[in-house]
Amino acid sequence: MIDQLLSGNEHFRKNVFKDNIQRYHELAKGQNPSVLWIGCSDSRIQTGHITNAPPGVLFIQRNIGNIAPIHDWNFATVLEYAIKHLKVQYIVICGHSDCGAIKALDKELDDVYIPLWLNNATEAKQRVDSKIKKPTTPEEKKERSRMIEQENVRLQIEHLKRYPLVKDALEKKQIQVQGFYYDLENGALSKIV
Repeated sequence: MIDQLLSGNEHFRKNVFKDNIQRYHELAKGQNPSVLWIGCSDSRIQTGHITNAPPGVLFIQRNIGNIAPIHDWNFATVLEYAIKHLKVQYIVICGHSDCGAIKALDKELDDVYIPLWLNNATEAKQRVDSKIKKPTTPEEKKERSRMIEQENVRLQIEHLKRYPLVKDALEKKQIQVQGFYYDLENGALSKIV
């Protein structure tokens, strides 16, 4: 696999990089992204591809479950750098279908770190379950998962807005926050309201 990655890079350099050399030389001088994209680590989602965004547009923070944890140094550092130094105008939190993190909310895990991390999403599951009857069919279970995945985006936006830095930037209208949902089955990206 490592050799495939290296040969893939060679293909990239000979085709994509070479064909867009001016753009890549400009990017080598610095970045000026307009969007901080907070997405899931899921390997099936390649953010630049699903948005057709060229390099330099998205500043990306990915983690399991597209979580915006309230007390996390790594996440806070990404926010601070994106807002204060890169001056992004948008923050997007993007969830997706068939999310393993959301499925794991229903499981008793004997892992050490994953359950602690997923505590940041438990409330999304609780909100959905309080509104619907217990699913019995595969279709109902799939719809419940989709509802929790989308509610998790809303919950993470709430978490995001608790950061004083984000609150301040929103009040000054320096940034906008948007939730998105990506459907793996049809490739569609839609807004979460």
